[in-house]
Amino acid sequence: MSYTTDEMMTVAAARVLKDGASCFVGIGLPSTAANLARATHAPDLVLIYESGCIGAKPDRLPLSIGDGILAETADSLVSVPEIFNYWLQPGRIDVGFLGAAQLDKYGNINTTVIGDYADPKVRLPGAGGAPEIAASCKEVVIVVRQSKRTFIDKLDFITSVGQGDRSSFTGAGPQMIITDLGVLRPVDGEFTLTQIHPGVEVAKAIEATGWDLKVSPDLTETPAPTGAELTALRKLAG
Repeated sequence: MSYTTDEMMTVAAARVLKDGASCFVGIGLPSTAANLARATHAPDLVLIYESGCIGAKPDRLPLSIGDGILAETADSLVSVPEIFNYWLQPGRIDVGFLGAAQLDKYGNINTTVIGDYADPKVRLPGAGGAPEIAASCKEVVIVVRQSKRTFIDKLDFITSVGQGDRSSFTGAGPQMIITDLGVLRPVDGEFTLTQIHPGVEVAKAIEATGWDLKVSPDLTETPAPTGAELTALRKLAG
């Protein structure tokens, strides 16, 4: 079956989630990947949303964290303060799935402003729960399309901390960036291309990065999506 670059990215992201793990899910590409994992190899994946839904089991992609289908299908509903104070901050959640408007080579994320904070060119949606997710989940996976507009050398604003000083945080921070071109993992704190998607030239990934992207000498190729994965993904997307 043929597939798009977004489908390859989503499948690659879904594969990293283990059955039985707990996953704090953001809306957009992270939510798509998490729901695909639950629909395929990880039926007991526990999806947790910022709105207070624990164990949500939507049969379609939610439109927002307040989508009624999350509450209707959840194992439990708790308050937003409980989600953060009891579940997230003490490190009880295995994986956080995040997107990004901008990110740098250390996995720092900007979802706040483009340009000067006091007089920005663009005011972005804001932090939401992302800083807490990045700080407190046992590990974080970032799912984002790769371009020089997103992968930049210096962030205009750090909303969520990556591989910097994490001495005051519970979690290990971002351990993987999954894009429409490949997969990056931290090597000595700097995200390095370790996996390339089928049909993608390494030069394209380098060109789509706003810093001098390092490439692992042990670079591998991502296995292509299976028919079952693509069928499940397209069913979710409607």
